[in-house]
Amino acid sequence: MSRPRSYTRSAIVGGLLLLAGLFLLTHRPPAAPEPPASTNNPPPPRLDSPSTATSPLPPVEADLVSINSTAALSGKLTSLLTHPGVRAHEAILLFKDLDGFQRFLDRAAPAGVIITGRIDPLLALRVRIRAYDTFAAELVARAADFGGVSANPFIDIPPTPPSAERIASRPVAVVDQLLATLGVAVGTDTRTWGRGVTIAILDGGAAPDPTLGARLRYLDIGLGYAGTGEAGHHGTAVAALAAGSAPDAPGVAPAASVLSIRVIDTENKSDVFTVSQGIVAAVDADAQLINLSLGGRVTTELINRAITYATTHGVVIVAAAGNDGINRLAWPAADPRVISVGSTDATGRQATFSNSGPQLHLMAPGVGILTGGLNPQRALFSGTSASAPVIAGAIAVILSQTPGLTATQAVEILQTHADDGGAAGDDPHYGHGTLNLGWALARDDYTRTDTAISSHHYNPETGALEVVVQNRSARASAAQVLTVNLNARVTTYAIPAIAPGLSTAVVLTLDATTAAAPIELWTQLEPTQGVSDAVPANNTRASLFDLRR
Repeated sequence: MSRPRSYTRSAIVGGLLLLAGLFLLTHRPPAAPEPPASTNNPPPPRLDSPSTATSPLPPVEADLVSINSTAALSGKLTSLLTHPGVRAHEAILLFKDLDGFQRFLDRAAPAGVIITGRIDPLLALRVRIRAYDTFAAELVARAADFGGVSANPFIDIPPTPPSAERIASRPVAVVDQLLATLGVAVGTDTRTWGRGVTIAILDGGAAPDPTLGARLRYLDIGLGYAGTGEAGHHGTAVAALAAGSAPDAPGVAPAASVLSIRVIDTENKSDVFTVSQGIVAAVDADAQLINLSLGGRVTTELINRAITYATTHGVVIVAAAGNDGINRLAWPAADPRVISVGSTDATGRQATFSNSGPQLHLMAPGVGILTGGLNPQRALFSGTSASAPVIAGAIAVILSQTPGLTATQAVEILQTHADDGGAAGDDPHYGHGTLNLGWALARDDYTRTDTAISSHHYNPETGALEVVVQNRSARASAAQVLTVNLNARVTTYAIPAIAPGLSTAVVLTLDATTAAAPIELWTQLEPTQGVSDAVPANNTRASLFDLRR
């Protein structure tokens, strides 16, 4: 998740030159078609990261079962609803059934609250407290009606990721090569991609832009339509990445419909109630996909109900993992029913700002992507905010190109046809892998062969380097030979046949002398004689490791 930066055309040119300069300064001359780049996995994320440790997680729920004293509950509520991480003096009330919901509506005024919002399908109310003692007495007296009482925690646009100059792994920007980075061949006709699919963008309100055109429509849930300033920039950039059609800022599904629902206020903040309200509104408006390039640090039962409402209606929610560089996903991405998305750079390496965790589903480009902005301008956009709509757009593409699939089935296709990053197989840093839309679309082409060196991975538990080889074909690969050049020492390894979609790893044991200095690793997968590889560029990989950091 991040905020886009706007650019005029001259500024874009300057930015591209800066990125090129940084690339030349931070990369050695190529020893192979793919330039060497540091592929050190990020150090183990710290839960005491400054972004998470400076303030404790806010309390969220009030336990009505154990607190049966009006005075005790009033004190608990006062503390709960005045924490800096929540909307001050606001509560979310959940009800067990429609009768209890209606009874409270009839007596809200004498209960010491003002109703400021309602989500009828979720039996939820948003209230502002006028008198804590009176409200507490109501809760104690009518406890059987309530399914829960919570604060209304903030959900917002997280801070912008660090710039390229400050990121140790020296990421490579995507710029205007998004589709190529996703494995889509140059010249592919994408004009029908996403047709018939509606992607709801719950964000700062997308502004009208030529890259979205007449496919953009709005739904107002109380915050208006197109956003301005920072919120509008963010919402427009996210929408354009999912479904933009302009040649200078292509999105993934340029024929998809975009439903913009503004959930970010003028202070660039949202909250659990507003996001839940937006989810329900998107489902009721027949969106098949919901994108949330937003996140918070806690969850509530209301978010759980909203996600359940979407999933029971067959709607898939895609959410950004977060930009804190820690091993904990933001909410609602942390919910396993939500398709959580982390960020990679143009070479498929995990961005150091990208959150990790066992709930992570997929990775997608999220470093320096050129996309839509305001006025209309173009913006270089980075963060998991950028990666999430790329996945949402890809799901729309699969749905439009394979009629009859559900959105959940489309997600499964993307997950089983993703580039294996990091260690072989699923892992908390890459989830099921990095989006490879070209492979997913060619998944039934049994004449297509593509084996790849998927990653160079350092395993801190074993102290060894691993070369991961993946079969990205629809049929089993033939045996191949892997050539490894480690600090000018050349070794060859026999790679056995690999089943479709699976990976194998060659383990390179390091002695103390080798590990104590920079390591140059270059690998090449020899093509099987008589077999034409669909993507020969991914048969070579070069990396630099410095394990002393």
